[in-house]
Amino acid sequence: MTFKTETLFVHIVDDDDSVRKGLSRLMRSAGIENRVYENPERFLAEVSNAGHACILMDITMPRMNGLELSARLKEKGIALPVIAISARDDDDARQSARDLGVRFFLRKPVDDQALLDAISWVVQEDTA
Repeated sequence: MTFKTETLFVHIVDDDDSVRKGLSRLMRSAGIENRVYENPERFLAEVSNAGHACILMDITMPRMNGLELSARLKEKGIALPVIAISARDDDDARQSARDLGVRFFLRKPVDDQALLDAISWVVQEDTA
């Protein structure tokens, strides 16, 4: 699946450098523009409510985990759809993600096609 670069942007928030690089490479290969952030604090300082975008974030990061980040985004009025990825896959993590409005919860390692399909779906739903 290939996307038009002028219509889609993905913010990648993950503390693992190799994961950020891999996800960024996958986005570029699918024609998706992206920006990587090594921590939630930097992301919060730079994010805006631009359309045709979504957030791909790790749930388990030091200092501020992905669930806390989702809550902070809501506080700031940032309404971009969120796809959460995590090596931690249990009922508590999934329920917390649902409570915060995370659209998809995918377990690492993430299947490339499943991730690209999730991105396409959340952005289409958000702009519909």
